[in-house]
Amino acid sequence: MQDTITLRRERARRRKNLMNAIGKGSIAIIPSAPVKMRSKDTDYKYRQDSDFYYLTGFDEPESVVVLIAGRRAAEYIIFCRESDKLMETWNGRRLGVDQAPEVLDADDAFPIDDIDDILPGLLEGRERVYYSMGRETLFDNRIIGWINQLKAKSGSGASVPSEFISLDFHLHDMRLIKSRSELSLLRKAAKISAEGHVAAMKICAPGKMEYELEAELIAEYRRNGADHSFLPIVGGGANGCILHYTENCDELHDGQMVLVDSGAEWQCYAGDITRTYPVNGMFTDAQREVYEIVLEANLAAIAKVVVGNHWNDPHDAAVKVITRGLVKLGILKGDVKKLIKDAAYRPYYMHRTGHWLGIDVHDVGEYKVDGKPRLLEPGMVLTIEPGLYLPAQRSVPKAYRDIGIRVEDDVVVTADEPEVLTHSVPKSVEEIEALMRSA
Repeated sequence: MQDTITLRRERARRRKNLMNAIGKGSIAIIPSAPVKMRSKDTDYKYRQDSDFYYLTGFDEPESVVVLIAGRRAAEYIIFCRESDKLMETWNGRRLGVDQAPEVLDADDAFPIDDIDDILPGLLEGRERVYYSMGRETLFDNRIIGWINQLKAKSGSGASVPSEFISLDFHLHDMRLIKSRSELSLLRKAAKISAEGHVAAMKICAPGKMEYELEAELIAEYRRNGADHSFLPIVGGGANGCILHYTENCDELHDGQMVLVDSGAEWQCYAGDITRTYPVNGMFTDAQREVYEIVLEANLAAIAKVVVGNHWNDPHDAAVKVITRGLVKLGILKGDVKKLIKDAAYRPYYMHRTGHWLGIDVHDVGEYKVDGKPRLLEPGMVLTIEPGLYLPAQRSVPKAYRDIGIRVEDDVVVTADEPEVLTHSVPKSVEEIEALMRSA
């Protein structure tokens, strides 16, 4: 109960801070995510728009939030579906317009079916409209239609907004720094994600199918009341060298490594973990050589997640370790500094070392400010995920071919040392082998 009260107060602060940022004379419009059709008459499982959820905690479709800074009558208005016994019998319960002000702390609520009649009047007299164009064409067209209605009335004195401004800058900058309650949700998402990875690691064995590990991950998430935050990646052997491999349909063979990248979503907050381990539970010498390079890069990058360092510092640390490791393996030749300058590592390590994490797996927030890498601040959350992908090609010695390894953790920037949310999933060679041996 206390957590619910805390979150409601926090959302109220977010709305107030956003209205302060856009200023009086402005109106912000944030629609919910539309329902997406999967095929014919079946839909995908509904997932609320992240910005909408951040401001409201409301997870129903066909809703719109309107924030009108400085308006005396009502600054925070929500449009939502009306209660409908017949529709609720078929498709599930609705909050309803009558309950919305109390449950969502809104100043006023109206039926979504009345939005065409009401919203043009709310736009009238506003100087600026804050709205993120380009996400949903159908709603973009409705906004344009409401503005055109006002323009048609301008001859009789109707005042039309003169500026359209994207809401993303203000809102996404707010979302970048996580509050205490958000960090609590992320810790829970990480804990559930970790339990899923451990469960998958325990059942892994030659002869299993990639989708069996996927099923174990998702089952553990669902047992904990969570869902997966993105489609799981379970790539055995050469499939581990495909960064976004999601087919998960091949058999796992003795002597292979398997790369597992997956995370749980808890109350819209995401976990994101990658672990790579031998299918039979024991590293070969070659697998161990490659793995320990990536693990060293992971640890070196995490050590750079410190206040005052910039966003690129963890990546630079990882690249240095990876490049040095590629020279040690005989895949690259030459001076490490020059190889880094020439980006010679890129064929084998082609992605960044991490990304922001939050309500979205790849969360919002600028990575650069005034053209320079952003400085890390307390409350930022990011992934650290260096990797090495060694396909079966001439430049790669035979012993290392078809080994794809990534080691990923979720890390919070604190005033002190980095907080690794995903520490409970084994990642040293000894820890992995001990867990798989005990299963």
